[in-house]
Amino acid sequence: MNEKKKLPAGLHRDTLAVRTALPPSQWGENSEALYLTSGFVQPDAETSARRFANPQEGYTYGRTSNPTVTSFEQRLAAMEGTEAAIGTATGMAAILLLGMGLLKAGDHVVCSRSVFGSTMNLFAKEFGKFAVESTFVSQTDMKEWKAAMRPNTKLLFAETPTNPLTDVCDIRALSELAHSAGAMLAVDNCFCTPALQRPTELGADFVIHSGTKYLDGQGRVMAGAICGSAKYINDVFAPIVRTAGMTLSPFNAWVVLKGLETLGIRMQAQCANAMAVAQFLQQHPAVTRVYYPGLESHPQHALAMKQQSGLGGAVVSFDVRGKDPVELRKNAFTVIDSAEVMSIATNLGDTKTIISHSATTSHGRLTEEQRQAAGIGQGLIRLAVGLEHVDDIKADLQRGLGKL
Repeated sequence: MNEKKKLPAGLHRDTLAVRTALPPSQWGENSEALYLTSGFVQPDAETSARRFANPQEGYTYGRTSNPTVTSFEQRLAAMEGTEAAIGTATGMAAILLLGMGLLKAGDHVVCSRSVFGSTMNLFAKEFGKFAVESTFVSQTDMKEWKAAMRPNTKLLFAETPTNPLTDVCDIRALSELAHSAGAMLAVDNCFCTPALQRPTELGADFVIHSGTKYLDGQGRVMAGAICGSAKYINDVFAPIVRTAGMTLSPFNAWVVLKGLETLGIRMQAQCANAMAVAQFLQQHPAVTRVYYPGLESHPQHALAMKQQSGLGGAVVSFDVRGKDPVELRKNAFTVIDSAEVMSIATNLGDTKTIISHSATTSHGRLTEEQRQAAGIGQGLIRLAVGLEHVDDIKADLQRGLGKL
């Protein structure tokens, strides 16, 4: 590989998002190379033995490491302000890896009850099979978090803002609670990304990402990551990835690596669109409530502005009017089915605006009791606002809202 100039200290996130990567190959490519190979040829048996014993010294096999994946990991860690990061096949694989690395039978987890439905199922059902108990608490009530703590509590887990109600937790307060009890805090930073929020600066130990969302930004591939200290990334999580195989593919890593280059400007533009849409919905007679941290009416508005660089994010959720669950669902479906511009899908973070019904999609596998506890009603619609002209997004919403 060619020698690469060392980047100076103190660079801004937008610069790190473009410049952080491994040095180029002997060909001097300006865009990071995509290494599509399952294995790497070794110069001799001694080097091969050394690299297999210590993967940090070089590349041996695709399940262990890959230069393209390394570039993605280095770039994301630089943007999050952590020592290291490790890529995974999906965001849920990152949470699975987190649990496999930190938890054992008899341990206890305290988790927000407002997290993504699959996250709740992973902690409650799958980890529960291995005698790891989880307690789910209010995202915003510190008294519940404190009351749930036990001597065997090893991990606190939160996403902020939450999916889909955009509840915001106090990261610093949760980190202080975790550390005072000898536990660790992991924060899912999917909605804000490091463009808006860096949880480790507020005391979090680990940052979880679904690269499938805003990090890629165009809905192309699946990816995930954990950001944290080099000790945990290299000594705890990396051996599990090598053994269990929840490896991030080089192609997906390359796509997200390039997506990171435009993350900052995309997030700025999508946040601006989301704010305009939220204000439009707040004034609409067919809408009973809007959930968006950028609005002053949001219960955690001040905290969100402090943690999220003064921006509300790009996800807006809202309740349509209706007298009972049956009518609420019917009205929500009317709005969704009337869309001619927006996509009816369940992902988020795309340049295309996505509209979805949370109670039957992202939270559809939860029991009705769990949905009610999480505040997911039949009249709730989630918008992941994209980069279309904001007037066209509002007009598309009006097509359905005007029928109610």
